[in-house]
Amino acid sequence: MHIHGVCSVLPTPFRAGGEIDHESLARVADLVVTAGVQAVTVLGATGEALRLAERERARVIETVATAVAGRAQVIAGTSADGVRTCVEFSREAFHLGANAIMISPPRAMKLSSESVVNHYKSVAEAIDLPIVVQDDPPMCGFSMEAGLLVRIAREIPAARTIKLDDAPTPAKTARILAAAGDMHVDVLGGLGGLFLLEDLMAGSAGVMSGFTHPEVLVEILRLFRAGDTDQAADLFYRIVPLMRFEFQEVLGIAIRKEVFRRRGALSDASTRAPGAVLDEGTRAGLGRMLRWTSQQEGLGRWISE
Repeated sequence: MHIHGVCSVLPTPFRAGGEIDHESLARVADLVVTAGVQAVTVLGATGEALRLAERERARVIETVATAVAGRAQVIAGTSADGVRTCVEFSREAFHLGANAIMISPPRAMKLSSESVVNHYKSVAEAIDLPIVVQDDPPMCGFSMEAGLLVRIAREIPAARTIKLDDAPTPAKTARILAAAGDMHVDVLGGLGGLFLLEDLMAGSAGVMSGFTHPEVLVEILRLFRAGDTDQAADLFYRIVPLMRFEFQEVLGIAIRKEVFRRRGALSDASTRAPGAVLDEGTRAGLGRMLRWTSQQEGLGRWISE
Protein backbone atom coordinates (compact mmCIF):
# COMPACT_ATOMS: atom_id res chain seq x y z
CA MET A 1 0.00 0.00 0.00
CA HIS A 2 1.34 3.41 -1.01
CA ILE A 3 0.63 6.32 1.31
CA HIS A 4 0.64 9.57 -0.60
CA GLY A 5 -1.17 12.85 -1.13
CA VAL A 6 -2.48 14.87 1.81
CA CYS A 7 -2.57 13.09 5.16
CA SER A 8 -4.29 15.13 7.88
CA VAL A 9 -3.06 14.74 11.45
CA LEU A 10 -6.10 15.01 13.72
CA PRO A 11 -6.31 16.75 17.09
CA THR A 12 -7.89 14.96 20.04
CA PRO A 13 -10.78 17.13 21.28
CA PHE A 14 -11.50 17.39 25.01
CA ARG A 15 -14.41 18.75 27.00
CA ALA A 16 -12.91 21.57 29.07
CA GLY A 17 -9.56 19.79 29.03
CA GLY A 18 -11.05 16.66 30.60
CA GLU A 19 -12.74 13.74 28.87
CA ILE A 20 -12.36 13.12 25.15
CA ASP A 21 -15.16 14.60 23.04
CA HIS A 22 -15.82 11.77 20.59
CA GLU A 23 -18.59 13.64 18.79
CA SER A 24 -16.18 16.45 17.93
CA LEU A 25 -13.52 13.92 16.98
CA ALA A 26 -15.90 12.32 14.49
CA ARG A 27 -16.82 15.75 13.08
CA VAL A 28 -13.22 16.84 12.53
CA ALA A 29 -12.45 13.49 10.89
CA ASP A 30 -15.41 13.96 8.56
CA LEU A 31 -14.36 17.54 7.78
CA VAL A 32 -10.87 16.59 6.59
CA VAL A 33 -12.04 13.52 4.68
CA THR A 34 -14.68 15.61 2.92
CA ALA A 35 -11.84 18.01 2.01
CA GLY A 36 -10.35 15.23 -0.11
CA VAL A 37 -7.41 13.95 1.95
CA GLN A 38 -6.03 10.51 1.23
CA ALA A 39 -5.40 9.62 4.88
CA VAL A 40 -5.96 10.74 8.44
CA THR A 41 -3.44 10.25 11.23
CA VAL A 42 -4.38 9.87 14.89
CA LEU A 43 -2.35 9.65 18.09
CA GLY A 44 0.49 11.83 16.93
CA ALA A 45 1.93 14.83 18.76
CA THR A 46 -0.94 16.96 17.41
CA GLY A 47 -3.34 14.42 18.93
CA GLU A 48 -1.70 14.80 22.37
CA ALA A 49 -1.12 11.05 22.39
CA LEU A 50 1.24 11.15 25.36
CA ARG A 51 -1.57 12.65 27.47
CA LEU A 52 -3.95 9.77 26.76
CA ALA A 53 -4.49 6.59 28.75
CA GLU A 54 -4.35 3.29 26.85
CA ARG A 55 -8.13 2.86 26.88
CA GLU A 56 -8.47 6.40 25.51
CA ARG A 57 -6.01 5.67 22.68
CA ALA A 58 -8.13 2.71 21.63
CA ARG A 59 -11.35 4.74 21.65
CA VAL A 60 -9.75 7.45 19.50
CA ILE A 61 -8.79 4.94 16.80
CA GLU A 62 -12.20 3.31 16.96
CA THR A 63 -14.06 6.63 16.69
CA VAL A 64 -12.02 7.84 13.73
CA ALA A 65 -12.14 4.53 11.85
CA THR A 66 -15.93 4.53 12.22
CA ALA A 67 -16.26 8.17 11.11
CA VAL A 68 -13.95 7.72 8.12
CA ALA A 69 -15.80 4.56 7.06
CA GLY A 70 -13.30 3.55 4.41
CA ARG A 71 -13.27 6.93 2.64
CA ALA A 72 -9.58 7.45 3.48
CA GLN A 73 -6.77 5.50 5.06
CA VAL A 74 -6.43 5.64 8.84
CA ILE A 75 -2.88 5.84 10.21
CA ALA A 76 -2.41 5.32 13.94
CA GLY A 77 0.63 6.50 15.88
CA THR A 78 1.96 3.57 17.91
CA SER A 79 5.37 4.85 18.99
CA ALA A 80 6.65 3.57 22.32
CA ASP A 81 9.99 3.38 24.08
CA GLY A 82 9.79 -0.39 24.41
CA VAL A 83 9.49 -2.87 21.53
CA ARG A 84 6.88 -4.94 23.33
CA THR A 85 4.69 -1.91 24.05
CA CYS A 86 5.03 -0.70 20.47
CA VAL A 87 3.96 -4.12 19.19
CA GLU A 88 0.95 -4.17 21.54
CA PHE A 89 -0.12 -0.68 20.46
CA SER A 90 0.27 -1.72 16.81
CA ARG A 91 -1.76 -4.91 17.18
CA GLU A 92 -4.52 -2.99 18.90
CA ALA A 93 -4.54 -0.40 16.10
CA PHE A 94 -4.86 -3.18 13.53
CA HIS A 95 -7.82 -4.76 15.32
CA LEU A 96 -9.53 -1.37 15.67
CA GLY A 97 -9.42 -0.66 11.94
CA ALA A 98 -6.19 1.23 11.26
CA ASN A 99 -4.78 0.78 7.75
CA ALA A 100 -1.22 1.70 8.73
CA ILE A 101 0.84 2.63 11.77
CA MET A 102 3.34 5.44 12.33
CA ILE A 103 6.37 4.83 14.51
CA SER A 104 9.34 6.96 15.53
CA PRO A 105 12.51 5.47 17.03
CA PRO A 106 12.29 4.72 20.76
CA ARG A 107 13.66 7.31 23.14
CA ALA A 108 16.76 5.80 24.72
CA MET A 109 20.24 6.85 25.74
CA LYS A 110 22.98 6.04 23.22
CA LEU A 111 20.55 4.49 20.75
CA SER A 112 22.37 2.84 17.82
CA SER A 113 21.33 2.49 14.21
CA GLU A 114 21.22 -1.28 14.66
CA SER A 115 18.78 -0.92 17.56
CA VAL A 116 16.54 1.31 15.46
CA VAL A 117 16.49 -1.15 12.55
CA ASN A 118 15.70 -4.03 14.92
CA HIS A 119 12.90 -2.00 16.51
CA TYR A 120 11.13 -1.65 13.17
CA LYS A 121 11.87 -5.28 12.22
CA SER A 122 10.28 -6.54 15.44
CA VAL A 123 7.08 -4.61 14.77
CA ALA A 124 6.94 -5.67 11.11
CA GLU A 125 7.36 -9.33 12.08
CA ALA A 126 4.55 -9.08 14.64
CA ILE A 127 1.90 -7.20 12.67
CA ASP A 128 0.95 -7.12 8.99
CA LEU A 129 0.45 -3.39 8.49
CA PRO A 130 2.34 -0.76 6.49
CA ILE A 131 4.66 1.27 8.72
CA VAL A 132 5.25 5.00 8.38
CA VAL A 133 8.74 5.70 9.70
CA GLN A 134 8.59 9.04 11.48
CA ASP A 135 11.86 10.93 11.33
CA ASP A 136 11.44 13.49 14.11
CA PRO A 137 14.69 14.05 16.06
CA PRO A 138 13.24 16.74 18.38
CA MET A 139 10.57 14.30 19.56
CA CYS A 140 12.58 11.10 19.98
CA GLY A 141 16.11 12.47 20.33
CA PHE A 142 17.57 10.34 17.53
CA SER A 143 18.48 11.64 14.07
CA MET A 144 18.13 9.21 11.17
CA GLU A 145 20.29 10.01 8.18
CA ALA A 146 19.10 9.28 4.65
CA GLY A 147 21.21 6.14 4.47
CA LEU A 148 19.60 4.66 7.60
CA LEU A 149 16.08 5.46 6.40
CA VAL A 150 16.80 3.77 3.08
CA ARG A 151 18.33 0.77 4.87
CA ILE A 152 15.14 0.40 6.93
CA ALA A 153 13.06 0.56 3.74
CA ARG A 154 15.27 -1.99 1.99
CA GLU A 155 15.35 -4.51 4.85
CA ILE A 156 11.73 -4.01 5.92
CA PRO A 157 9.41 -3.77 2.89
CA ALA A 158 6.48 -2.78 5.13
CA ALA A 159 8.40 0.36 6.16
CA ARG A 160 8.74 2.16 2.84
CA THR A 161 6.88 5.32 3.79
CA ILE A 162 8.83 8.04 5.59
CA LYS A 163 7.42 11.12 7.30
CA LEU A 164 10.06 13.82 7.57
CA ASP A 165 10.08 16.27 10.46
CA ASP A 166 13.82 16.88 10.24
CA ALA A 167 14.59 20.19 8.52
CA PRO A 168 15.49 20.95 5.81
CA THR A 169 13.00 18.43 4.45
CA PRO A 170 13.39 19.18 0.70
CA ALA A 171 17.12 18.45 0.77
CA LYS A 172 16.64 15.32 2.86
CA THR A 173 13.85 14.12 0.57
CA ALA A 174 16.20 14.40 -2.39
CA ARG A 175 18.97 12.50 -0.56
CA ILE A 176 16.60 9.68 0.42
CA LEU A 177 15.24 9.24 -3.09
CA ALA A 178 18.72 9.33 -4.60
CA ALA A 179 19.94 6.68 -2.13
CA ALA A 180 16.85 4.52 -2.75
CA GLY A 181 17.58 4.26 -6.46
CA ASP A 182 15.06 1.98 -8.18
CA MET A 183 13.37 1.01 -4.89
CA HIS A 184 10.04 2.79 -4.45
CA VAL A 185 9.91 4.87 -1.29
CA ASP A 186 7.14 7.31 -0.38
CA VAL A 187 8.43 10.40 1.43
CA LEU A 188 5.91 12.68 3.11
CA GLY A 189 6.88 16.17 4.20
CA GLY A 190 6.00 17.16 7.74
CA LEU A 191 6.83 20.35 9.67
CA GLY A 192 3.26 21.54 9.33
CA GLY A 193 3.49 21.57 5.53
CA LEU A 194 5.62 24.73 5.59
CA PHE A 195 7.84 23.38 2.79
CA LEU A 196 5.15 21.54 0.83
CA LEU A 197 5.98 23.08 -2.54
CA GLU A 198 9.72 22.57 -2.16
CA ASP A 199 9.18 19.03 -0.89
CA LEU A 200 7.09 18.23 -3.97
CA MET A 201 9.76 19.68 -6.23
CA ALA A 202 12.29 17.42 -4.49
CA GLY A 203 10.12 14.37 -5.24
CA SER A 204 7.98 13.89 -2.13
CA ALA A 205 4.77 11.85 -2.35
CA GLY A 206 2.78 14.41 -0.38
CA VAL A 207 2.42 15.92 3.04
CA MET A 208 1.34 14.85 6.53
CA SER A 209 0.22 17.90 8.46
CA GLY A 210 -2.25 19.03 11.09
CA PHE A 211 -3.02 22.18 9.08
CA THR A 212 -6.64 23.19 9.61
CA HIS A 213 -7.54 23.80 5.96
CA PRO A 214 -6.49 20.62 4.14
CA GLU A 215 -8.67 21.62 1.18
CA VAL A 216 -5.97 24.08 0.20
CA LEU A 217 -3.23 21.47 0.44
CA VAL A 218 -5.30 19.11 -1.72
CA GLU A 219 -5.64 21.83 -4.36
CA ILE A 220 -1.91 22.62 -4.30
CA LEU A 221 -1.10 18.96 -4.89
CA ARG A 222 -3.67 18.74 -7.67
CA LEU A 223 -2.19 21.73 -9.47
CA PHE A 224 1.37 20.49 -9.03
CA ARG A 225 0.59 17.01 -10.32
CA ALA A 226 -1.24 18.52 -13.28
CA GLY A 227 2.01 20.24 -14.20
CA ASP A 228 0.88 23.71 -13.22
CA THR A 229 3.72 24.44 -10.82
CA ASP A 230 3.37 28.21 -11.10
CA GLN A 231 -0.29 28.19 -10.05
CA ALA A 232 0.47 25.70 -7.26
CA ALA A 233 3.23 28.03 -6.07
CA ASP A 234 0.96 31.09 -6.14
CA LEU A 235 -1.60 29.33 -3.96
CA PHE A 236 1.05 27.94 -1.65
CA TYR A 237 2.70 31.32 -1.08
CA ARG A 238 -0.66 32.86 -0.16
CA ILE A 239 -1.49 30.19 2.43
CA VAL A 240 1.99 29.90 4.01
CA PRO A 241 1.46 32.79 6.47
CA LEU A 242 -1.49 31.00 8.07
CA MET A 243 0.43 27.71 8.13
CA ARG A 244 3.33 29.48 9.82
CA PHE A 245 1.04 31.05 12.41
CA GLU A 246 -0.51 27.68 13.24
CA PHE A 247 2.84 25.93 13.54
CA GLN A 248 4.11 28.02 16.45
CA GLU A 249 6.12 26.10 19.01
CA VAL A 250 4.22 25.40 22.25
CA LEU A 251 1.03 27.13 21.07
CA GLY A 252 0.51 25.27 17.79
CA ILE A 253 -1.90 22.59 19.00
CA ALA A 254 -4.05 25.12 20.85
CA ILE A 255 -4.17 27.40 17.80
CA ARG A 256 -5.24 24.59 15.50
CA LYS A 257 -7.94 23.50 17.91
CA GLU A 258 -9.28 27.05 18.04
CA VAL A 259 -9.41 27.21 14.24
CA PHE A 260 -11.25 23.89 14.06
CA ARG A 261 -13.65 25.24 16.69
CA ARG A 262 -14.29 28.29 14.52
CA ARG A 263 -14.87 25.95 11.58
CA GLY A 264 -17.60 24.20 13.59
CA ALA A 265 -15.80 20.87 13.98
CA LEU A 266 -14.84 21.14 17.66
CA SER A 267 -17.16 22.15 20.48
CA ASP A 268 -14.23 23.03 22.76
CA ALA A 269 -10.72 24.11 21.79
CA SER A 270 -8.99 23.24 25.07
CA THR A 271 -5.89 21.09 25.34
CA ARG A 272 -5.28 18.64 28.16
CA ALA A 273 -2.96 19.83 30.93
CA PRO A 274 -0.17 20.79 30.78
CA GLY A 275 -1.08 21.92 27.27
CA ALA A 276 -1.01 25.59 26.27
CA VAL A 277 -3.86 28.03 26.76
CA LEU A 278 -4.21 30.79 24.17
CA ASP A 279 -3.61 34.31 25.42
CA GLU A 280 -5.68 37.23 24.16
CA GLY A 281 -2.84 38.55 22.01
CA THR A 282 -2.56 35.26 20.14
CA ARG A 283 -6.34 35.10 19.69
CA ALA A 284 -6.33 38.59 18.24
CA GLY A 285 -3.43 37.71 15.96
CA LEU A 286 -5.25 34.60 14.78
CA GLY A 287 -8.35 36.61 13.93
CA ARG A 288 -6.29 39.08 11.93
CA MET A 289 -4.44 36.28 10.14
CA LEU A 290 -7.66 34.48 9.18
CA ARG A 291 -9.18 37.75 7.97
CA TRP A 292 -6.11 38.59 5.86
CA THR A 293 -5.91 35.07 4.43
CA SER A 294 -9.60 35.04 3.48
CA GLN A 295 -9.00 38.17 1.39
CA GLN A 296 -6.25 36.58 -0.69
CA GLU A 297 -7.16 35.62 -4.21
CA GLY A 298 -8.53 32.10 -4.48
CA LEU A 299 -8.74 31.47 -0.73
CA GLY A 300 -12.04 33.10 0.24
CA ARG A 301 -14.04 29.96 -0.58
CA TRP A 302 -12.11 28.01 2.07
CA ILE A 303 -11.00 30.52 4.70
CA SER A 304 -13.19 32.68 6.89
CA GLU A 305 -12.59 34.57 10.12
